[in-house]
Amino acid sequence: MAVKIRLARGGAKKKPFYRIVVADSEARRDGRFLEIVGTYDPLQDPAKVTLKEDRVGYWLGEGAIPTETVSTILKKEKASAPAS
Repeated sequence: MAVKIRLARGGAKKKPFYRIVVADSEARRDGRFLEIVGTYDPLQDPAKVTLKEDRVGYWLGEGAIPTETVSTILKKEKASAPAS
């Protein structure tokens, strides 16, 4: 079972809202998933992203592969995170 971290679309027509989910690669886009690890709201300016960083790290450690879009979101969030 290949596991991916990807977006699942929600919201109304012309008003998208996405959940960042961990799902089997063969599951439907908005279908069954293993865990919700964050959200992405592209309509806000700037786009609002919330992540459960510990869970994202766990799944990446387990071998989950992020899609191109999710990997871009993760890179932006890591760059904007305060250095501590």
